[in-house]
Amino acid sequence: MAGNEWINGYLEAILDAGAKRKEQTRSHHLSSSAKFNVVMELQKYGHDKEKEAAYSPTKYFVEEVVSRFDDSDLHKTWVKVVATRNSQERNNRLENLCWRIWHLARKKKKTEWDDTRKLLRRKVEQEQGSKEAADDLSELSEGEKEKPDGSNNQGASVDNSSNVGDPRMTSIVSDEEDEEGEKEHLYIVLISLHGLIRGENMELGRDSDTGGQVKYVVELARALAATKGVYRVDLLTRQISSPDVDWTYGEPVEMLSSPSDAEDADSCGAYIIRLPCGPKDKYIPKESLWPHIPEFVDRALAHITNVAKSLGEQLSSNPSSPAIPVWPYAIHGHYADAAEVAAHLASILSVPMVMTGHSLGRNKLEQLVKQGRLTKNDINSTYKIMRRIEGEETGIDVAEMVVTSTKQEIEEQWGLYDGFDLMLERKLRVRKKRGVSCLGRHMPRMVVIPPGMDFSHVNTQDLEKDGDLQMLINSDSSQIKRDLPPIWSEVMRFFSNPHKPMILALSRPDPKKNVMTLLKAYGESRHLQELANLTLILGNRDDIEEMVGSSATVLTNVLKLIDKYDLYGKVAYPKHHKQSDVPQIYRLAAKTKGVFINPALVEPFGLTLIEAAAYGLPVVATKNGGPVDILKALNNGLLVDPHDQAAISEALLRLLAEKSLWLECRRSGLRHIHRFSWPHHCRLFLSHLSSLLVHSSSPSLSLSAQQGPQSEPLSESLRDLSLYFSTDSPDALATESLIDSHRLHRMESSSALSFSPGHRQRIFVITIDCYSAKGTIEIPNLKEILDKVTSVDGLNGRIGYVLSTGSTVPETLEAIQSCHIDPTRFDALICSSGAEVCYPWRDTSADLDYGAHLGFRWPGDHVRETVTKVGKLDGAGDCDMVFDETASSAYCLAYAVKLEANVQKADGIKQRLRMRGFRCNLVYTHACRRLNVVPLFASRSHALRYLSIQWGINLSKVVIFTGEKGDTDYEKLLPGLHKTVIMQGFVNTGSEKLLREEDSYKFEDVVLIEAPNIITLDKDFSISDMTSPI
Repeated sequence: MAGNEWINGYLEAILDAGAKRKEQTRSHHLSSSAKFNVVMELQKYGHDKEKEAAYSPTKYFVEEVVSRFDDSDLHKTWVKVVATRNSQERNNRLENLCWRIWHLARKKKKTEWDDTRKLLRRKVEQEQGSKEAADDLSELSEGEKEKPDGSNNQGASVDNSSNVGDPRMTSIVSDEEDEEGEKEHLYIVLISLHGLIRGENMELGRDSDTGGQVKYVVELARALAATKGVYRVDLLTRQISSPDVDWTYGEPVEMLSSPSDAEDADSCGAYIIRLPCGPKDKYIPKESLWPHIPEFVDRALAHITNVAKSLGEQLSSNPSSPAIPVWPYAIHGHYADAAEVAAHLASILSVPMVMTGHSLGRNKLEQLVKQGRLTKNDINSTYKIMRRIEGEETGIDVAEMVVTSTKQEIEEQWGLYDGFDLMLERKLRVRKKRGVSCLGRHMPRMVVIPPGMDFSHVNTQDLEKDGDLQMLINSDSSQIKRDLPPIWSEVMRFFSNPHKPMILALSRPDPKKNVMTLLKAYGESRHLQELANLTLILGNRDDIEEMVGSSATVLTNVLKLIDKYDLYGKVAYPKHHKQSDVPQIYRLAAKTKGVFINPALVEPFGLTLIEAAAYGLPVVATKNGGPVDILKALNNGLLVDPHDQAAISEALLRLLAEKSLWLECRRSGLRHIHRFSWPHHCRLFLSHLSSLLVHSSSPSLSLSAQQGPQSEPLSESLRDLSLYFSTDSPDALATESLIDSHRLHRMESSSALSFSPGHRQRIFVITIDCYSAKGTIEIPNLKEILDKVTSVDGLNGRIGYVLSTGSTVPETLEAIQSCHIDPTRFDALICSSGAEVCYPWRDTSADLDYGAHLGFRWPGDHVRETVTKVGKLDGAGDCDMVFDETASSAYCLAYAVKLEANVQKADGIKQRLRMRGFRCNLVYTHACRRLNVVPLFASRSHALRYLSIQWGINLSKVVIFTGEKGDTDYEKLLPGLHKTVIMQGFVNTGSEKLLREEDSYKFEDVVLIEAPNIITLDKDFSISDMTSPI
């Protein structure tokens, strides 16, 4: 066998592994079974192996060959093997193996090339969008240039995207202000959807979903509730009643802090609110939660509405007047799933949204693609990564503010997203300060607010004493040792000379944490070994052989290096420690006058550096990532290149040997550590909110007029009148006059906000998009649907009806009349893909309050030409997508589509608009013959939630009737707390082909079609078939 010796060695190892596995499983058919074994391993290459307990040498060496060698080298090896082939069974196997690996490498190379081209096209599109936006915003008029920051120039053009001068803007006392401001009674909602969340005895590390984010959100909720001006904090999460987890995760409410814990006595504390979401008796990972998000949104909406009403009643100063609801000051989503929940809630309630990414999908996708172990399809199916990225992009669309831990996170991670451009954000910020129109564009403000910590348990006076350490080292008394933290004895037992300073490293056993480089630096430095001991706290373990993944590899290599450099008696590596032991480990290192080190290849933030500083430990940290900002603030250590062993050794020696430097770093860290405390974090958080967010103190939603029979719908009142008057009688004219008078009285005394469904027990929403291939409404199908659905209630008035469509109001009314149905039969019409709501019982004019709700951040005419420009494919004609004036309205820009093959898909257009700073929803309707561009807050789904709050109807009492396909917003109508009835056979042509690209997320990532509240009926169903399930 000739060729590259490395390739030959790997191939031999693969064959040996296959032969050994074969001997363990079969004793006959040597050649065929060995070949089959190798082929099966090759077919499995690229798939997730995390769940396999056994280590696969074959998989390892296949990955090495494919990732390290060019396909041309593999081809040469195969040619040489063929040329030297003989009848030996091993050579035949080798030939087959080389050929298959060569083709696998070629396939991998082609995939990488395709991915690179896609990324390049996306980057070019981003740069083009950013340049176009920058060009539009580059020039200010002379009046605008002269205008000082913050002034309100009446001559400047101000649009809905600018926050300047908005009467809804409020302010609170910032962290720089000392004077006491007016009490605010703020209600803040935090959302963290996945993982196991409770206030005490957090099971951090129990699974991949229960990590640092759980601790972060719980401590943030407590700290905010203790901040002056904050009245209540709710942390919303998923309720889990599974036998696999503790019963406490099934409790609906848990108090995190009582009113007495707050600075302000006028507070009602912080609470964990657990809402049912998904399978009731199953704890599912975050990747499986996406189809259940709409259910969580609906339950959260009901909870927030009830709390807003309750707080309004509590804080009302005039009991005789209706209480004004206290809506959330902000809704803060944590991670991609909760960010999407927060975005929907903020859009429906018209309140500000904040998001914190914690970790980001695009960054993870980039890393996984670079590793080359999984194809993009495998990454998507395993991690639902494209769905996660869309959740993050949705959060950016709606968010006023994004909280980050470091500047590096803004520049290197958020910069990967379509919805954020740093330079464009700065231009928009300047224009907002000057009170100048942003031309319909919006970028969220990225603010750096490091995570807070609770330092109340840190006793700085204790840090100056070392008596207890001397007792531990010098005393033989077991009683004295029992009085000291047990973890101290567990660590000190490793050292032959426990008097030396301690170098402490604390992390999980992950290759990215770079513990091996630290250990090599220590092992190869005689001076370090003479000067200090090394303590490695690397998670918990029982038997390394039973561990899976990279953790076992790291721990095994640690033991090998300790043996290689003969570091016994100098390195501690305890097997177990509790979360409560961590502060004691820091204390021990500080008492030995030691140093903490974080040598990670890249550290997104570096919370352990702050913890170490709180206990007076100087630090050595990686120069890549968050530690740069931390050390700039604390000035308590040195930065190093994590790949440079010599630099690590030199930095450790310098801090340990130069006592004056050690003491200076210690004092500086303790002096500035308050910058990372929770009170400081909360003051910064609220200060940024007051200056950046558009806070709606009285949203367009009103809950004050929801009772009393006088607010019942007009159709109900007219139905009552029909019991006493007959239009066929001689008094018909008088009857009509009375009806007109009643209608006029209702119009004068009612508004959209005072309308509620009265005695309605259910609301039926018809969303079936019946269009022909030419885009015209199919009246026969629509009539059959309306007749069947409206016949359920007859004239009893227990059921209200809403028609929801992508057509305009005039088109909808014409279609209803063509079906020989009175439009006043409907309580509401949702038209133009959610851009308009009107009430036919009153008149056909749009709900102005709903329109005001949509108008916020609506770019309007600013985006009109851009949609035409980015909506067509290369080579498309001017007439393939044309602005349709007749189908447009104040909050809907409609475009006629001539040839669907020549236009971009809805998500593609939305992506390009995001890159230019425009935030809109796009819906293809009328069987791909029309594109509706509507405001970000507009959708048929959101309009229904708007009506449910306005009318006081629980969404569980709502039934949506839809077809098996429809407009491109079809999938958003199906899931939720309501029941959904899919009526098959009524929709001949849908628009789903223009929804999104094939490499994006899937329909099943949005809708769980097997959900118990989704029912499917055949076209020939009977009324009983329809009513029995609902």
